[in-house]
Amino acid sequence: MRSYLASSLLVFVLLIIWEIGAGVYNKSFILPSPTDILQKLWELKTILLFMHLPATLLIIVVGLLISIIVGIGLAVWMNISKIAEKTFYPLIIASQTIPSIALAPIFVVWFGYSIWSKVFVTFLITFFPLTVSTFDGLRSSNKDIKELLLTMGASKKDIFLKLDVPSALPAVFSGLKVAVTVSVIGAAIGEWLGAEAGLGYFSRRMMTQMDGAAVFAPIVLLSIVGILLFSLVSWLEKICLKWRKE
Repeated sequence: MRSYLASSLLVFVLLIIWEIGAGVYNKSFILPSPTDILQKLWELKTILLFMHLPATLLIIVVGLLISIIVGIGLAVWMNISKIAEKTFYPLIIASQTIPSIALAPIFVVWFGYSIWSKVFVTFLITFFPLTVSTFDGLRSSNKDIKELLLTMGASKKDIFLKLDVPSALPAVFSGLKVAVTVSVIGAAIGEWLGAEAGLGYFSRRMMTQMDGAAVFAPIVLLSIVGILLFSLVSWLEKICLKWRKE
């Protein structure tokens, strides 16, 4: 807890400044105070937690699962095949030059207001850090150890499983930390532009009613979801990488 004391103190000070500034500004529909947001969050807890939060979580989970399968699979393929690397790596980079918010309306046109329009936005945002970090991790394996394994008669499968994969795991978890964090952003963007339920959809709907506290309340929940997902990946990393030094 001592290691987080400075950041906790900074957050507390910023919240105090926000509370005072919102009171002086006195326009809650534009700048609600933290206490107003917490009060609104408590009032809307039932509809947010049991209707809109599950819809957003479903988008995040499905988008992340597709990103993990496609991203890690593509990284392994590029590591094995130079042709695959030269074919897909430039396309992966190019895919991130197009703003996701510009593609989201296209996905809505293609898939309507179904879950898949939001899932594709989430996938587009999350697969890039996971793919690139995994690919770089696979390429970071020690060349001397690889030559030693080859002289001892190791097959390509043995080298991949016993050298490449352990060497890449730290990078994989680093990419996954980024992916789970931005997945919340992807889900929110997709819901803002076209949805029938979800925290992003609810926030946009409250904006049309000029209810500032209700706009911020789902955003607070989205932030909590992102922090919990990051903490979950960090916990899994500690379990899987017990050999790694702090």
